[in-house]
Amino acid sequence: MTADLLRHFYEYHFSENRSLWNTYVVPLSQEQYLAEVDYSIGSVRHHLVHMASVDRTWFTELRGLDIPEPLNPAQFADRETLRARWDHIEAEMRAYLANLRDDMLNSKPIIDEEDQDLTVGQVLLHVVNHGTDHRAQLLRLLNGFGLKTVSQDYIFYVYDNPT
Repeated sequence: MTADLLRHFYEYHFSENRSLWNTYVVPLSQEQYLAEVDYSIGSVRHHLVHMASVDRTWFTELRGLDIPEPLNPAQFADRETLRARWDHIEAEMRAYLANLRDDMLNSKPIIDEEDQDLTVGQVLLHVVNHGTDHRAQLLRLLNGFGLKTVSQDYIFYVYDNPT
């Protein structure tokens, strides 16, 4: 595992998040965006806020800072507010990744007792996998709204974005 390979995985992560947003979230009605669904963690809004919040939490911890309070879905009744916040979180993640070096991957900067034995590399892989998991859950939820969804498999990203 190298810093460059992890940056590549994050380009996939960011690209798939943006594709999900532009292709499926933007066209939703407000009712669909907010609709409580008896699946996983609920509404489209809840899934998206959770994804942004988890990205923010882990990258805050990687910087050796205290865990922030989770984002509250009630603060994101409109998509524009959520998109602006998620863009800010992504920018912070990109700044961290731009400075990532191979020698950092085995370091353990997290101060939270539960997570203090995790390495930077483990956390970075977890965040990408977490995003993949929740995008898959969202695609299933959106399919339930009658939308035709497509695969988010990493290999298709590689085909379209050779290194």
